[in-house]
Amino acid sequence: MKQVQVCIVGGGSVGLTLALGLAKAGISVVVLDAAPKQTPPTDKYGMRVSALSIASQTLLEQLNVWPHIVALRASAYTHMDVRDADSFGKIAFNSEQLELDHLGHIVENDIICYALIKELEQQPNATLMFDTCYQQIHQSESDVFVTLKSGEPIIAKLLVAADGANSAIRKQFNMALSFKDYDHHALVATVKTQEPHANTARQVFLPSGPLAFLPLSDAKTHSIVWSTNPTHCEELLAMDDNQFNKAIMAAIDGQCGLCEVQSVRAAFPLKMRYAQQWVAGKVVLIGDAAHTIHPLAGLGMNLGLKDAAYLIELLTSDNKEFASTRTLRDYERTRKLDAQKHIAMMYSLKELFAGANPIKKLIRGVGLSMVDNLGPIKHLFAKEAIGK
Repeated sequence: MKQVQVCIVGGGSVGLTLALGLAKAGISVVVLDAAPKQTPPTDKYGMRVSALSIASQTLLEQLNVWPHIVALRASAYTHMDVRDADSFGKIAFNSEQLELDHLGHIVENDIICYALIKELEQQPNATLMFDTCYQQIHQSESDVFVTLKSGEPIIAKLLVAADGANSAIRKQFNMALSFKDYDHHALVATVKTQEPHANTARQVFLPSGPLAFLPLSDAKTHSIVWSTNPTHCEELLAMDDNQFNKAIMAAIDGQCGLCEVQSVRAAFPLKMRYAQQWVAGKVVLIGDAAHTIHPLAGLGMNLGLKDAAYLIELLTSDNKEFASTRTLRDYERTRKLDAQKHIAMMYSLKELFAGANPIKKLIRGVGLSMVDNLGPIKHLFAKEAIGK
């Protein structure tokens, strides 16, 4: 039998970040994940990347993970270029205007996880259990009992569900969920271009959905995320490489010259999920288990890391009862408000930039141009975009 203060189910970036923050504060923690342990990164870029904000970087620096990430592979971007393909609207800003060294970093998700694991393995208060499934979860008024499929029991004062968008724990404890299908699929791939990316994160809003070109560590290599309707996504997946190269170059309006896809293409459906309840007794939701959001602004990972940061702050400052009801309700109330704000903002942007309605096109063009030309408003927009 293993007794710990916190059991985290889910060994992705958010669950591992929470585990590391708690372990470094002297709180005993175990992480369970059915998947194998993350293997060391290779020279080949991973398919899934995140645009980490400066706030996320600061958190990872505090946990001594950031040096590992930079040593492996991370790409700082210093410029952002956002434009509407169907109007005259455009916003462009750079780190110098904000008196910053950079606006953020593009990092492969696998690298974030690997760096977190390497640091966690040095913590005496942390136990990592990959290739491990649980069989049952029960809770009393003061404890949570987890039975592994091996039969081994784990007793914890708090169970954190970091088990993703389709969280089995959320379903088991009947935590109500608001759900909306964005009617978009996200196609991801690695692409090399004729011209260097110049450390610029580019996004163009097309009638079918937004296309992002995210700069990687190689000067001419990008990770792309093309959010589009399911039918168009299937067409893009069915193209041969030459056809696809032409399609993405036309979509980005040739900003980086000729394009050459370097990887397989993969796609996944986009859905908004928002748990109406984040706490059930001593069970707490975090990250994608609590909320998922459209990737058009790259906020998903950053929102999850903000969940982890706030829960670390609350749990490590408990003066009396560990993981008290008051503490967990504080976490739920504060993080729900932030998630609500960003979900609503992303849904509004997605709807505004969808389609070719002439009134929408006019609003988009005028709105983007006003933001780009009005210094104070542009500054606020840029601060929001980088998570400051």
